[in-house]
Amino acid sequence: MKIKGKTWKFANDVDTDAIIAARYLNTTDAKELAAHCMEDIDPEFASRVRPGDIIAAGKNFGCGSSREHAPIAIKGAGISCVVAQSFARIFYRNSFNMGLPILECPEGADRIQTGDELEIDLDSGVIQNITRKETYRAQAIAPFMQKLIKAGGLIEYVREQTGL
Repeated sequence: MKIKGKTWKFANDVDTDAIIAARYLNTTDAKELAAHCMEDIDPEFASRVRPGDIIAAGKNFGCGSSREHAPIAIKGAGISCVVAQSFARIFYRNSFNMGLPILECPEGADRIQTGDELEIDLDSGVIQNITRKETYRAQAIAPFMQKLIKAGGLIEYVREQTGL
């Protein structure tokens, strides 16, 4: 599976409250959450992000509370993938459960800048920075996790498997 998009760069320790503030947790509607995604870091993010765009970030992306709203907001905003130096473990798990592809790639996350055009091969973990003419390697997404992504998340995957 390949992804191509423009990048939005964020720093280290972006917590779930920065991704989607607690004041918006009265809904799980992806479109409503997306309208407020990253608003406390970049108030114009939700209006400028386009479907297929990619987030690049530093260390410990998604730290803080274990809310599933964070990957829902990111995915609802149209982000196709998050590349970071590292992820908080609960955010890592929640992302795949919600069908949001994420890749840990310290070198790539460090070198990628806002506006860079990336092409990502989730099967191999290869990240091509078209803008900078650089290639980075992340660990490929495991086949089962790719099934979760393709299904749209854990709940949809279970529905497909059980026929419910």
